[in-house]
Amino acid sequence: MHNDNIQHPASNIQPKLNIYFTSGIPSLEDTGKIAQLIQNSGADMMEIGIPYSDPVADGPVIQQAHSLALKNGMSIKKLFEQLSEIKDSVTIPKILMGYLNPVLQFGFENFCKKCAEVGVSGLIIPDLPPIEFESQYGKILKKYNLNFTFLVTPETSEERIKYLDSLSSGFLYAVSSSSTTGNENAVLKNENYLNRLASLALKNPVFIGFGIKNKSDFENVTEKAQGGIIGTAFVKILLENEDWEIIGRNFIQNIKN
Repeated sequence: MHNDNIQHPASNIQPKLNIYFTSGIPSLEDTGKIAQLIQNSGADMMEIGIPYSDPVADGPVIQQAHSLALKNGMSIKKLFEQLSEIKDSVTIPKILMGYLNPVLQFGFENFCKKCAEVGVSGLIIPDLPPIEFESQYGKILKKYNLNFTFLVTPETSEERIKYLDSLSSGFLYAVSSSSTTGNENAVLKNENYLNRLASLALKNPVFIGFGIKNKSDFENVTEKAQGGIIGTAFVKILLENEDWEIIGRNFIQNIKN
C-alpha cells in the first residue's frame, strides 16, 4: 500500500491539512477547479465526497451539499471523468469519500479500477463493515494499490481502535464524537480521547476530524495528532459565497501559514 508520503511526523514536522469537499458543487463542473484551489492554497491532501441521497453520517451543511450536487447532475461516472482531467495537474493525495450503496451499484472492483486509473490514492467508506472489508473488499483495494481509512470515535474501545488501525492504511480518521459531521457542539479538544489515541502506538498517523473551523482549532487538535480534516467549514464557503475561490484560498492559506 502506498502511503503518499504520509509519515508519522516527529514533533517538529508540520501536521497535515486535509480538506474535504463534496464533488459537483457549487456547480457541476467546479470539482476540478476546487481540487486545484485546495492544492495551490497549500493543503497536503483532499477528500472528495461522492454525493448520496441519504448521507446519514453528515450534518446539515454537507447534507445540503449532497442534495445540491445531485440536483446538479453529479454521479460517480461524472466524477471519474472530472478526476481524469486533473490527474496530472493535481498531485497531492486525493481520497474519495462516500457511502457503500452507490459504490456497490457501480461495482466495487470496477470502482477501484477507475480510482487507480484517475489517480485516487485511497477511499473512505464509513458504512463499510470491517468484517466485510476483511473477507472480501480489502484484497480488491490492495490489488489496485488503494489505501482505506476507517473511522474511530471517543466511544471506540482501545481493542477496536487497534483492530481498525490494523486494517487501515494511509491514516486513521478520528472523529470527535459519534454524532454527525460539522456538529457545533462537538467537543473540539477532547483531551482524554486525544491522549488515549496518542498512547496507543498505532501504525497509521491519526487525523482528527472535529468541527475544525480555523487555525487555532487546527493547532489545538494537531498537538497530539498527525493531521486535521476540515469539511463543513470549507463546504459552507462553497455553498454560501459567490467569490468562494478567493475566500476558500484565504481560508486554507490562513490555516497553513
